[in-house]
Amino acid sequence: MKILVASHTYIVELNCEKLRTLANLADGIEVTVVVPQRWKPGGVQNKIIKAQPWYDGTFRVIPIANLSQNNQPLLSFGTEIISLLQEFKPNVIQVEQGAKSLGYAQLITLNRLLNLKAKNCFFTWWNLPYQNKFPISWLENYNLRHTDGLIAGNQDAEDILREHGYTGAVKVMPQLGVDENLFKAQQQAELASELGIKSDDFVIGFVGRFVPEKGILTLIKALSGLKELSWKLLLLGRGELKENLLKEARENEIQDRLILTESVPHDAVPRYINLMNVLVLPSETNYQVKTLTAVGWKEQFGHVLIEAMACQVPVIGSNSGEIPYVIGEAGLIFPEGDSAALETCLRQVITQPEFAQKLAQSGYERVIEKYTNKALAKQQLEFYQELISAPNSRAIKK
Repeated sequence: MKILVASHTYIVELNCEKLRTLANLADGIEVTVVVPQRWKPGGVQNKIIKAQPWYDGTFRVIPIANLSQNNQPLLSFGTEIISLLQEFKPNVIQVEQGAKSLGYAQLITLNRLLNLKAKNCFFTWWNLPYQNKFPISWLENYNLRHTDGLIAGNQDAEDILREHGYTGAVKVMPQLGVDENLFKAQQQAELASELGIKSDDFVIGFVGRFVPEKGILTLIKALSGLKELSWKLLLLGRGELKENLLKEARENEIQDRLILTESVPHDAVPRYINLMNVLVLPSETNYQVKTLTAVGWKEQFGHVLIEAMACQVPVIGSNSGEIPYVIGEAGLIFPEGDSAALETCLRQVITQPEFAQKLAQSGYERVIEKYTNKALAKQQLEFYQELISAPNSRAIKK
């Protein structure tokens, strides 16, 4: 099976692990990843990433000249993509830029013109309702009409595209997995000493941006009701709410229990997670629907959850977006924005160590089964095999 994947995501080598694993699952699998030659990451001023080609057996990353350097839907590729398709002759083409992607329409059209007969797939994270106007409505309809398989990063993404008329094959799974060789349970005595954490401290952890939608102030409010218990709060991140959360902590007389660490490189995150006795992701949905188009945010997945679960750290999450589906029965869920409910969850894991250990074990088993790069690669391969074996998997309501 020959698989071609196109996305700006894989400019970062760390993000390629799932696809590289996919290429090595069985003999006869080849994976070629097309990335833009130049890309400007969102929110990073004056930074341009220049992609480099690299190869690893039957896996390769090939940069191709691109239109648009910072807009995912507008990302499309230069004429070199034609010769690559003719040479590679993929069985599956997957574009990971969303349903309204110009690049996806480009690959669909080239698939047809070159008579490759590959299955067309795309990936999307988008989990807020929307309504299109012409010509975007025409572009999305064209893409969906020629789609053999959709990989949705969350359940909401599938539901929204079903509402837009897509009736074809769907697999719900995240774009990126967790590296269980990096995120694993390990003692961190030296780091704990540096941060003033003692061996008998109960450490509540938060990893993420200090912004309203991440629910950081709800967490502070919940902890204010647990002052009679012994705990410390390890905050790993940065953001606009830093001064607000410090103010709330002072007003509730818990400021001396906070350990605030600025963002660290991704490969250092496991060290901090391994200091935690529980990780909390208290995300809060924040969007408004205007003329059937939603503007705002809802948790798309919550990748830090599976990183903590891989480290055998129990997790607590709100019911925003995909979080309940990620955690399943392997952690605790509370209604978003409900500090009293979060307080109850925290009290459970602090005062019931055997219960907390049971959650940690359940989370670890769940992440190994569903969310490692190898587990996701297997799921993706099985989905492709189903598409290839189906005589005609394209279906959209007229």
